[in-house]
Amino acid sequence: LVQLDQVEATPTRCPDPVAAGLMVTAIEQARRDGDSLGGIVSCIARGVPAGWGEPVFDKLEADLAKAVMSLPATKGFELGSGFGAAAMTGKEHNDAFVPGADGKPRTLTNHSGGIQGGISNGEEINIRVAFKPTATISSEQQTVDRDNNAVTLAAKGRHDPCVLPRAVPLVEAAMLLVLADHWLRQESIRTSAGLS
Repeated sequence: LVQLDQVEATPTRCPDPVAAGLMVTAIEQARRDGDSLGGIVSCIARGVPAGWGEPVFDKLEADLAKAVMSLPATKGFELGSGFGAAAMTGKEHNDAFVPGADGKPRTLTNHSGGIQGGISNGEEINIRVAFKPTATISSEQQTVDRDNNAVTLAAKGRHDPCVLPRAVPLVEAAMLLVLADHWLRQESIRTSAGLS
């Protein structure tokens, strides 16, 4: 299991030191080339109990998607197997439930990313968020002025060649805020029903 200290051990916030080194090399090359890079941030929440979320309007995955897609430079969101699910059959993708050692149902796989039908199922919640390359680069780019004349522009000054290292804590915070909101909703329901 990846731990937070592994994530924070490299400047790219990648827990794999070999991959982190390759990322640093690619980012430095993009900076030298006057260019930028995009990438993907993975975020996992462990220990979320089953039952958070709603089946229709306040689906947990919809709230997660809205939160992370509201972050600057985001262009995509995946939960569990994400877009890979489109190439799978139902037999391959369905997460079969089995009795867990703790007396609670568990799934044999986690293609759903810990959320089924808008409600957490007790497994790890696993999301991936795609970030675009930063638009502000030092290489010349074609554009038009307000009179529709072709012009070129090039940014001056300091610009990040990749936003991913800065995006990791934003994705973590977005996920935590959504989970805290759903915890409060669950507690409110339990209190109203006299279950707490």
